[in-house]
Amino acid sequence: MKRVFSGVQPTGNLHIGNYLGALKQFVTLQDDAECIYCVVDMHSITVPQDPKLLKDHIKDIAALYMAVGIDPKKAIIFVQSDVPGHAELNWILTCNAYTGELSRMTQFKQKAQGRESAPAGLFCYPVLMAADILLYDTDIVPVGNDQKQHIELTRDLAIRINNKYGETFVVPEGRFVKSGARVMALDDPTSKMSKSAPNEMSRISLLDEPSKIKKAIMRATTDSEGVIRYDIENKPGVSNLLSIYSAFSGKTVEELEAQYQGQGYGNLKKDLVEVTVNALAPIQERFKEIRYSDELVNVLKDGAERANAIAEPVMKRVKERFGLGL
Repeated sequence: MKRVFSGVQPTGNLHIGNYLGALKQFVTLQDDAECIYCVVDMHSITVPQDPKLLKDHIKDIAALYMAVGIDPKKAIIFVQSDVPGHAELNWILTCNAYTGELSRMTQFKQKAQGRESAPAGLFCYPVLMAADILLYDTDIVPVGNDQKQHIELTRDLAIRINNKYGETFVVPEGRFVKSGARVMALDDPTSKMSKSAPNEMSRISLLDEPSKIKKAIMRATTDSEGVIRYDIENKPGVSNLLSIYSAFSGKTVEELEAQYQGQGYGNLKKDLVEVTVNALAPIQERFKEIRYSDELVNVLKDGAERANAIAEPVMKRVKERFGLGL
C-alpha cells in the first residue's frame, strides 16, 4: 500500500480553495493508501504568531481535518512539533540544499516582496517541507498546484542524497487535482484565494456563516459582458465562479454553461450561494461536535505516537548514512 503525507498550516480558518485543492484529496486517498496528515505548526512561525492564537488554530485545523471526512482510524492525524524528527531531518537536509535553488522558490519571492530583509526561516521553509515528506518514506504528496515547485525540490534533495550516500529516501510523487484545484480570489480573480488577504470578501472560509458566504459571492467580481461561459483569459471572474460551482455540485462546467445560457450573473451567483452553503453545512456541524472534545485531544496524542513510530526508524537510517551519532 502506498504511503501518503501532506500537511496544512494553522494560520487561520481554511477556505474553499484549501478544501477543493487539497483536503478533498486527503479524504479520497485514505481508503486506498496509508495516509499521514499533519498540522504543520512549525511552518507557521516563519512569520510572527500570537502563541495563544496559534494553539487554538492548531486544534481548529485538526478538527477541520476530521470534519471534512478524514477518519483517524484510517489515517494518522498529528501535530508536526510533536514529532522531533521533523526538526532533526530539516537540519540534515538544509546542509544538503543550496541557496541558489532556495532563492528561486516562487513563494519565497512573493512573501519576501517589499522587505529589505526576510527571516531565514521564510527562506528555508521549503527544506522543512521536504523533511516533513521524506521523514515518512512518502510515496504520494497530495497538494495544491501552487506547491509543485516545493515537491520538485523535495525530489531533488532525495535524489541528491541517495546518489551521494546510497539509498536513503523514497523519492515522492506529487498528486495534483485537475479541476477546482486553483480557486481564485472573489474580488480579484487573477490572484489565488488566500486566507491572509486583507479583504474578507475575497474568500469563503469553511466555517463562514451563510450570510457571509452570500455577501462574498454576490459581491464577486465578474465583467460587463453578461454572458455565462468559461474563459479564464477573458472572463476570469465568471470562470472562477463556474469552477467553484462545478466542484461543489458535481456538474461539469459545460453543463453549467448550458444551464445558464441566456441568464444573467445574478442567477448564477444566487444558485452558487445555495450550493456552497449546502456543501459546507455538514462540515461545520461536524466541526462543532469535535473542536472542544476529548476526542480531538486523544486523536492528536495517538497520531503523534503512530507518526513517531514511523519516523524514528527513518531517522536511524539517515543518521547511519551520514555517520551521525555513536
